[in-house]
Amino acid sequence: MNLQEIYQPIADDLKTVEDFIGSVLSESANRSILTMSSFLLESPGKRMRPALVILSERAASAGGESTCEHRELTEIATAMELIHIASLIHDDVLDEAAIRHNKPTINARYGDDVSIVFGDYVYSKAFQLIGRCGNPEIFTCVSEAIHAMCEGELVHVCQRRNLDLSKDSYIVIAKKKTASLFAACCHAGTIIGNHSRAVQTALKEFGLNFGVAFQIVDDCKDVVGEEGELGKHPGQDVIAGDVTLPLLTLTDVVGRAERDEIKNMFGSANNKNDLERLRTMLMDSDALSRTQDVVTFYLAGAREQLNTLADSVYKESLGQLVDYITQKTF
Repeated sequence: MNLQEIYQPIADDLKTVEDFIGSVLSESANRSILTMSSFLLESPGKRMRPALVILSERAASAGGESTCEHRELTEIATAMELIHIASLIHDDVLDEAAIRHNKPTINARYGDDVSIVFGDYVYSKAFQLIGRCGNPEIFTCVSEAIHAMCEGELVHVCQRRNLDLSKDSYIVIAKKKTASLFAACCHAGTIIGNHSRAVQTALKEFGLNFGVAFQIVDDCKDVVGEEGELGKHPGQDVIAGDVTLPLLTLTDVVGRAERDEIKNMFGSANNKNDLERLRTMLMDSDALSRTQDVVTFYLAGAREQLNTLADSVYKESLGQLVDYITQKTF
C-alpha cells in the first residue's frame, strides 16, 4: 500500500494544506526569498507530519464530538510541516548533503550561510501560524517538541563517531530529535478538537512510538537502501559519522577484526567500496533482524494506543502508516 492510498480519507484536507504551504511560503515581497521558496516547493516530500495532525483529529472525533475548526486544523498541520522542512534544511547543512528527494538541497544550490538563515525563516513562518491560533496548549505542545528536537540533534552531533554510545542513549536521542515532532503532530490534532486527556495521551504516545520506529527504519535505509528509493545518496549517516542503531548492533555481533574495520571506515567512508562492504556486513549478520525486533517493539507500542479509539477509516489509516514504514526495508 502506498501513501496516496493511506491518505485517501483525508485527501481533500491534505490538498488544502499543500496549497496553504505554497501560499505561506509565497508571502514575501523579496525576490530572493520567493526564488528559494519556489525551489523548496519543487520537492514536497511525504507530508507525513500534516497527515498525522489531520488523521489524529479525525480518528479522535469518530463516534464523538469535535470542536475543531477546519481553518485551525489546516494552519497547525501546515505549521508542523514547515517545522519539519526547516529542520531538514538545517540537517542538510550539518551533513553536507547535496541531494534530497532526488533534487539538489538548498545548501547545495544556495550555500550553507543562506540555508541556515532560510531554515530560520521557515521556522518563523511556522510560529506565525501557531500564534495565529491563539491556543496556549498548542503553543506549549509545539514549543516543547522543538526544544526536544534541538536538544536531540545537538546531542546527536556531539556523539558523532562514538561507537561506544549505548543503545539506550541512542533511543533517547531518537525520541527527542525525531519522535518528539511526530508525537506533537498527533497531540496537536487532539488538542484542536478539544478531545479528552485520555485520547490526547494515547495519540501522543502513538506518535512517539511511531517516530522512534520511523527513525530506526530510516537509519537502516541509509545503509541498505537504494538511491532511487531514498531520493538521496545512501550512506550519508556513515560518512557524517552519525551513530545509528543498526551500526551499534553490527559492532556487537561481528568479530574483533570486523569491528575494527567498521571503526576505521566510520565517519570517513567516502567511496562506494567502503559503503558496500558495510552493507554486506550488515546483511550477512543478524544485526538487521535484531534491529527489526526493536522496530517491531515500538510499532507494537504504537498499535496498542490505537485500541482506545473507535473504529473508523482514519484509525485504519493510522494503522496502515505503521505497516508502511517497514516496507522494502526488512
